[in-house]
Amino acid sequence: MITLTDSASQKVRELLEQEGDESLALRVAVRPGGCSGFSYEMFFDSELAADDLQATYGPGVKVIVDPSSAQLLQGATLDYKDGLQQAGFAIDNPNATRSCGCGQSFS
Repeated sequence: MITLTDSASQKVRELLEQEGDESLALRVAVRPGGCSGFSYEMFFDSELAADDLQATYGPGVKVIVDPSSAQLLQGATLDYKDGLQQAGFAIDNPNATRSCGCGQSFS
């Protein structure tokens, strides 16, 4: 399953606080598509399927991943950068053999 860096966990917590709903969790998923074969999806979700994997990072940041996505995200790390050169979330996935220039899809 994917892990979150401290900076990613903190940013997700800030975004969750803005949503104002304690039942929300960050869902990370891998879907077919994108220019390299698979694309990442991240969104807040309040529904948990029986077979979803769940982990908690930092103070109350829940992350959920469906089983098929979890296989493709094994060992991956979600990071957040806020600088002049780079800003936003990025996934470092050791399972990706190729990725596109946008950083949102892989194979």
